[in-house]
Amino acid sequence: MTVDDLAHGWEHVSRVYNVALYIAEQEGANKFVVGMAALMHDLGRSVPQDGTTHHADLSVKLATELMKTYQVPLDTQEAILHAIIAHSFSRNIEPRTLEACVVRDADRLDSLGALGLTRWAITGTIRRNPQTRTYHPTDPFAAEHALDDRAYLLDHFYSKLLKLSDTITTNTGRRLSQSRTAFMHAFLRELRDELDIQGSSAHSSSHTLPTTPTLPTLPVLP
Repeated sequence: MTVDDLAHGWEHVSRVYNVALYIAEQEGANKFVVGMAALMHDLGRSVPQDGTTHHADLSVKLATELMKTYQVPLDTQEAILHAIIAHSFSRNIEPRTLEACVVRDADRLDSLGALGLTRWAITGTIRRNPQTRTYHPTDPFAAEHALDDRAYLLDHFYSKLLKLSDTITTNTGRRLSQSRTAFMHAFLRELRDELDIQGSSAHSSSHTLPTTPTLPTLPVLP
């Protein structure tokens, strides 16, 4: 089934492409390999999926067909395909080339910061089921319960998002990730403060209805 997924659509691809080219320039990577891999890294999300093939593997298959059509040299094809397959967090394939590191960094940076928060909310909404909640009712920040980001959207911060900065490999990518990760932590602190107010209010005496205020006695006119 094809999903109209804003979190992984052209907006995401174009951002990854631009950031990847910026990192490639700073790090001295092959910009053609980086650019082509960035443009095609999520091709597998644009076609109907059977639920058994990973989107990165589908992307590799579709990219291979395109590059054969345009007669891209085989060594360049191999470099591009490796960068595509290695970008995926869930496939867990270590990048063997600088170009693959650059593409993976650019893709993961788009899951951090303000853009990352936006994409997290979109993806969580798409993946939710009737039992999904925004956060665990008694343990919102996953101090005790087993992580389950299908059941609690906020768990995704702890199962993936806050781990991404540790997987950034290029110097440029690490520099960019610092402020974006700090923004994520600031969001969680603000959310904690807001939930603390809700919790304090729920346990206060404000459960009882306020009494009707006594109206002042009007003076008697002469």
